Amino acid sequence: MMNANEKVHCLIIGSGPAGYTAAIYAARANLKPVLYQGMQPGGQLTITTEVENYPGYPNGIMGPQMMVDFEQQAQRMGADIRWGMATKVDFSVRPFKVEIDEEKWIEADSVIIATGASAKWLGLESEQRLNGHGVSACAVCDGFFFKGQEVAIVGAGDTACEEALYLSKLCSTVHMIVRRGEMRASKVMQDRVLKTANIKVYWNSETLEVMGDNKVDSVKLLNNKTNEETIVPVKAFFVAIGHQPNSSLFNGILDMDDQGYLITQPGSTKTNIEGVFACGDVQDKIYRQAVSAAGTGCMAALDAERYLGAMGLH
Repeated sequence: MMNANEKVHCLIIGSGPAGYTAAIYAARANLKPVLYQGMQPGGQLTITTEVENYPGYPNGIMGPQMMVDFEQQAQRMGADIRWGMATKVDFSVRPFKVEIDEEKWIEADSVIIATGASAKWLGLESEQRLNGHGVSACAVCDGFFFKGQEVAIVGAGDTACEEALYLSKLCSTVHMIVRRGEMRASKVMQDRVLKTANIKVYWNSETLEVMGDNKVDSVKLLNNKTNEETIVPVKAFFVAIGHQPNSSLFNGILDMDDQGYLITQPGSTKTNIEGVFACGDVQDKIYRQAVSAAGTGCMAALDAERYLGAMGLH
């Protein structure tokens, strides 16, 4: 392994609410954090439109603008924020070694991982084209904008059921598209969905296309048993087929669950390697909200500060 180009106290990988909050706290604690923004600076919030559920923004704020605010606050506190992506890690040595953009190595006394998760998509051209214009991967974030209207949701797990139930309280009808003749969700969640009068389930159905020019106006379905096509008029299309944590960089190095979420010790952000901390959606498959991610970013910086202090490195 080549020699490191640089040595830092606290290295933060990722730049959503968790990474930026960790940077704010670490900078204020004089850990001189260096943050690499990764492939999607600002994370999932940069592909949402209006955020209305983050405290402190009484009139709501656009997701991308909110991430600019977080970044500027971290910079003002003294965080060193850079373009670039972690491409390899070696946590078997101390200080830890992290490769950036496959070209340079950085040594770090502590590492905070905030690489987030990515929504899984169906892979339709129309889905990407109308993303943010009625297509969304977060019913809790965007359902409110379609109050009293007809919407569609695709998915068959507990999250899809939860989101369908959430939407049923806001929207006139929820058209739930299920690929097979059964759901993966737990029995109790399925029962709740099936008992909800304004949720209409389409079994054995695939989404062929989300239709509309500048915003969603309908969805074209194919029944894979009868080969019949149906067009359902809706104003929004929610994709709830799961999230993928961005953790492949740490395969075989950090403990993770069967879905790839990093495992942290309860009540902390500590991973199985002392001095390496994880926060935000890469370790949270339950809440996945900006405010909860920011909370764990704060925890990670405090955990890193205590670790560095105990090791006599700070």
